[in-house]
Amino acid sequence: MKKALIVWGGWPGHHPEEIAGLFRDLLIDAEFEVEISDTLEAFADGEKLKTLDLIVPVWSMGEADPALIRNVSAAVQNGTGLAGCHGGMCDAFRTDVEWQFMTGGQWVAHPGNNEVDYEVKLIPNSNPLLDGIGDFRVRSEQYYMHVDPAVNVLAITRFPVALGPHSPNGAVDMPVVWTKWWGAGRVFYCSLGHEKGILEIPQVNEIMRRGLLWASDGRAEAARRG
Repeated sequence: MKKALIVWGGWPGHHPEEIAGLFRDLLIDAEFEVEISDTLEAFADGEKLKTLDLIVPVWSMGEADPALIRNVSAAVQNGTGLAGCHGGMCDAFRTDVEWQFMTGGQWVAHPGNNEVDYEVKLIPNSNPLLDGIGDFRVRSEQYYMHVDPAVNVLAITRFPVALGPHSPNGAVDMPVVWTKWWGAGRVFYCSLGHEKGILEIPQVNEIMRRGLLWASDGRAEAARRG
């Protein structure tokens, strides 16, 4: 049985406990053994982290002891998967550049706040992971992010929709879903998920379900490859 650790907390506006519960249910349905913690001390045992198949951070903003981040980084490099969404993964620990390097991006703005109606477009043939889901619309925060050019982008959204100081730069395609490698570990991220209801949209729920499972397969693959 695969093992996953979900760690939730930080800024309460992203409803971390509720979203952690949604991820727990997805993983239990996939026959994972799931541990949930509401403290970053869950990252203190670096050797235990290396035995996990998946780490799911649900922790917006805040600060973390760099030693704890190094433990997570070492586990992922060793093959443990890392997967999450929205600010719970890519707006956690804003001052920690190693976290940003590992996760592949950092939130910087959401022009229009939580009332933006926008399209999420999947990139054909980017990765079979999202085959069959199709494009869809969502009304929520539209994340403008600084993104690692090494990520494999699976879905995008077009900016600008809401006007702002970025608008004179013209239209840009912003990554919404991506994967990357961190050592032998698989990293998966989706910028959707401002609240639980967004993650319950069928397409978003399926994206996250597949992403969690995909990231969790990295440890077994790393072991096969030696």
